[in-house]
Amino acid sequence: MGHSHSHGHDGHHHHHTNNKKALLWAFALIALFMVAEVIGGLLTNSLALLSDAGHMLSDAAALGLSYLALVFGAKGASSSKTFGYKRFEILAAFINGLTLIVISIFIFIEAYQRFVDPPEVVSSGMLIISSIGLLVNIAAAFILMKGDKDDNLNVRSAFLHVIGDMLGSVGAIIAALLIMFFGWGAADPVASIIVAILIIISGFRVTKDSFHILMEGVPGNLNLDEIKGALLNMDRVHGVHDLHVWSITSDFPALSCHLELEEGMEQQAVLREANKLLHDKFGLHHTTIQVDWKGSGCCGDEHCN
Repeated sequence: MGHSHSHGHDGHHHHHTNNKKALLWAFALIALFMVAEVIGGLLTNSLALLSDAGHMLSDAAALGLSYLALVFGAKGASSSKTFGYKRFEILAAFINGLTLIVISIFIFIEAYQRFVDPPEVVSSGMLIISSIGLLVNIAAAFILMKGDKDDNLNVRSAFLHVIGDMLGSVGAIIAALLIMFFGWGAADPVASIIVAILIIISGFRVTKDSFHILMEGVPGNLNLDEIKGALLNMDRVHGVHDLHVWSITSDFPALSCHLELEEGMEQQAVLREANKLLHDKFGLHHTTIQVDWKGSGCCGDEHCN
């Protein structure tokens, strides 16, 4: 029997550095404005503004947590943590997703209470603060777009927090204008409910994706049957067993499997071909492949597939 390990992370360090910078700058920007928006929300007595302020408060925590996740994720492997702390990024994304859902629920509850007992809202102050908040969120979103938001779930969860905040600012601006020109006080809780719906959808998606990774599910862009079929189509490969594909973190997929060959075949040549196939066709850089001889009955464990 033989083993092969293939590793490749070209560009990973570059993305990692960009993600850290983007998260740090976005955190600083959001945190600085957060205090002003919380105070403004209390002074104007606006739920739309307070919900946006509360979301911005969670954004500051989420961005800080995401930044710490990248810092911890960069720590090297050890004898007790052989993949280092890379999975910490997914834990951060999972927590961020849950906080989005919780915040939405609180907004729904407060909005209901405001429908029952509508308070007086200072629309002019609400308009000024929410407009500034919108500009701050646009700047933060632009900064995070410099990071790897499409492939890194941790950065994407932070980006969605900021987008939710941006929507909150837009909702608060519209509500302020409706109250100012038409005296429609219900616009405040209505705007909050619309934003809360959008936030809870984003939160559910991030939570679902991060939970899938934590459960070591197959990455969404890969198909287990296609991978197995491609390996079986290789010359000299008679069987594929104990095939597992999962993600260490959102941009770090991994594979392990057993290949069944005729006894006496050149193992290293087959392993090189298999690793090249997995790398070129499926983007799998971290692979562990074991060779078994045909008819040996060995497939790694009792859960062969």
